Amino acid sequence: MGEEKNETTLSAKSAKPGIESRKNSSRASDEKTLSAFSIGNPVDQRTSRRIIAEDPEWSLAIVPLLTDLVVNHIVEQFEHNSSILPKLLRKHQIKVLEKISTNLPITITANLITDQRYWQRCCIARWDLCNVESFDNCWKRMYFERNLEELIEHYVPDKSDNGKLEQVVSLSAPYIRRLNIKQLLPPVKEPKVDDEISEDASDIGDELEIDHLEFNSILPKLLNIEEFSLSYGVRDCGMNFEWSVFQFTARDCLQLAKSVAVTKFLQIFRLRRSKVDDDKVRVLIGNIIDHPNLIELDLSHNAIGDRGARAIGKLLNNHSKLLKLIIHDNRIRSAGAQAIAHALTKNNVLKFLNLRMNRLGDEGGQAIGRSLLRNNTLIYLNIAANDLSEPTASVFSQVCSLNATIKCLDLSCNKLGLEGGKTLQEGMDENKTILELDLRLTDAGEESEYCINNVLERNREKDREEKLENQGQSR
Repeated sequence: MGEEKNETTLSAKSAKPGIESRKNSSRASDEKTLSAFSIGNPVDQRTSRRIIAEDPEWSLAIVPLLTDLVVNHIVEQFEHNSSILPKLLRKHQIKVLEKISTNLPITITANLITDQRYWQRCCIARWDLCNVESFDNCWKRMYFERNLEELIEHYVPDKSDNGKLEQVVSLSAPYIRRLNIKQLLPPVKEPKVDDEISEDASDIGDELEIDHLEFNSILPKLLNIEEFSLSYGVRDCGMNFEWSVFQFTARDCLQLAKSVAVTKFLQIFRLRRSKVDDDKVRVLIGNIIDHPNLIELDLSHNAIGDRGARAIGKLLNNHSKLLKLIIHDNRIRSAGAQAIAHALTKNNVLKFLNLRMNRLGDEGGQAIGRSLLRNNTLIYLNIAANDLSEPTASVFSQVCSLNATIKCLDLSCNKLGLEGGKTLQEGMDENKTILELDLRLTDAGEESEYCINNVLERNREKDREEKLENQGQSR
């Protein structure tokens, strides 16, 4: 035992110089560091520490994880090797989609990427305002619809790349439900050498030279489109204004009509602010008269007259499926109103009709009113600002007392007068269905308007009670 104790003591003594030497070297290095700081030597104190508490990204791991390296490499080479994405695990796919560029061509991303977060990044990076609720909360649909709209709105015939447009249409087709084209650019005119053209001729323009983009190569490919709106004109043209850029040519009309006719799943078609006259609307109606699914037609802010109104009447007569017809701000007079009224007596589908801001006059207004005595499907009628007066009010007084279907009636901005107001009041006293009756700027008289409003309040309360009762029964 004594010998073992002596050996332990000796080993401790022999180890002691080594420990002391390490301590001395540590002190020397600390003194060296302090001396370096004291003489102003720019030595970073952070390099002598293992952990930097104030740096949340500090890590002792010098080499990144292999999976992170692979993900970064896939992101860098994604444009050249995108087919690898479906082969990755879901968690790795998410990392890749979070890092790849939003500027990748849609030839790569259209059919490959379904993740909504990626398309959300693309939309936010490209547009300041992104109301995804208008696109059924689908970011991918929003991106493809707005991308195609911008491409069409900036397409210049005979100058823009037609192949690119066709490629984008083919890639976007599965995701397009609605298109709203706010402008269509005409071809670029070459400067003319001969200056003998009169000012009138330059204002009118040569119709053959301003045909716009042909939709017969676009609409038939959009098999899922349900809503299509467009306007032939140029927005923000500034000092380059010419009447010719707002022309809707006969060839434009024919090509558009044929394109809409073959787009069988289209439900809503709007052609506004395009100078559609009688001849063009007849061509348009002639092609879509047998459309199987069209339920809304909007031709507002155009130049449709009586001949065009007769064509619209034929559309309503032909067992049309239209539920909503909007033709306000046109040039329809009494003859056109009578044609539409005759169609209403036979139509049992249409629910919404807007004839505001036309030129019906009392003769046309009375014809529309009498048609409602036989029509039992129309719910909404707007004939505001049509130069109507007391004779029309008398007819609509009968409508109020006998028609049990119509719920909203707009007679505003007409000179009905006090007698017209009293006549309407008498009809409304017997009415139980109308919920809205607009008599603003009609000079109908405060007393008549007050009594009519009381009837409307009574009808609204009754309608609310019926809805509650029906909800209770459905439960």
